Amino acid sequence: MARFFDVHPHDPQPRAIAQAVKIIRDGGLIAYPTDSCYALGAQMGNREALDRIRSIRHLDDKHHFTLVCRDFAQLGQFVNIGNDVFRSIKAVTPGSYTFILPATREVPKRLLHPKKKTVGVRIPDNRVVQALLAELGEPLLSSTLLLPDEEDPLTVGWEIKERLDNQVDAVIDAGDCGAEPTTVVDFSSGVAEVVRHGMGDPSRFE
Repeated sequence: MARFFDVHPHDPQPRAIAQAVKIIRDGGLIAYPTDSCYALGAQMGNREALDRIRSIRHLDDKHHFTLVCRDFAQLGQFVNIGNDVFRSIKAVTPGSYTFILPATREVPKRLLHPKKKTVGVRIPDNRVVQALLAELGEPLLSSTLLLPDEEDPLTVGWEIKERLDNQVDAVIDAGDCGAEPTTVVDFSSGVAEVVRHGMGDPSRFE
């Protein structure tokens, strides 16, 4: 049965954040709100949680997982990013974008695209997520909470708890959450390619 944390969207209670992060550190899987929609989150090296996300979402091994980072200093440890690409990403970050980039050796191999050796990264504009990342001290392995055969992600905390009560270990509810996933921009070739239109304005990358 999942723990349920009701937190303030702009000033999340430190005790609730600390308890949620303890669940992550203990190997748990959480559902949490972002600046685009809800996501599933776990510790980066947690193989079991990765398998649980694949099971919940029915994902194959070609799916790009995302490392949700606190800032550019953290992001730069996990992806290779040139100056031109950095400037393009910096202009819209933090925000509702996920960027696919070549991964560094710091990223566990099981998180990489099997052929491209890439991973998704993003820096969200959301105080609850930033509080989680500050407490955790490392990126959060993440995937949009979009269930199989459904067109739209889940957006309501109590509904997520009802539907995934036995599949996740905690749900963080911070009120209204976006209903669209992030816009995904693939920079793995060095040139921007929008591969998913979402919450972030894609026009600057097209």
